[in-house]
Amino acid sequence: MTLRIHRQFIGAVAAAAIAITGFSAAPARAGDDEVGAALAALLGLAIVGAVIHDRNKDKKKRHTVHTPVHPKPLPKRVNRKLLPQQCLRSFNTDRGHRRVFGQRCLHNNYKYAHSLPAACHREFYTDRGWRRGYGARCLDRHGYQLARR
Repeated sequence: MTLRIHRQFIGAVAAAAIAITGFSAAPARAGDDEVGAALAALLGLAIVGAVIHDRNKDKKKRHTVHTPVHPKPLPKRVNRKLLPQQCLRSFNTDRGHRRVFGQRCLHNNYKYAHSLPAACHREFYTDRGWRRGYGARCLDRHGYQLARR
C-alpha cells in the first residue's frame, strides 16, 4: 500500500516537472488553453500533496499500547486491605441475616488477620452453634475491600 503511494507521488512529481519544463521551452506567449492546463496541473499537485499530508498526520496519531500479559501485583499498602473472597460467609441468625468474614478462614488465608480491627469482631449464634468472625460492613467502613479475583 505504501509503495503504491510513493510510486504515484513520484509519477505526479515527474509529470509536473515535464509540464513546467515544457512551459519554459515554449515561446513567451500564453494562450488561454495553456494557462488552464497549467492551473489544472497545479491543482492536481495540490490535491495529491494534501492527500499525502493527511495520510502522514493519521500515521502520527496512531500509536500502539502494549499491555503486559500478567497484571502487576498490587503494592503491599493496598494489598493489605483486600480480604479473600472465599472467607465471606452469609448466616441466618436469631437477629437476622449477617455477612461475616470467618475468623478461622481469615487466619488461614489472610496474612494480616492479626491486624483486623477488634471493633469488627463478632460472635453470633446460628443453627450450627456459635460462630466467630468479622462483620463485613464494619470492615468496609474501616477501608477493607473484598478481593474480586
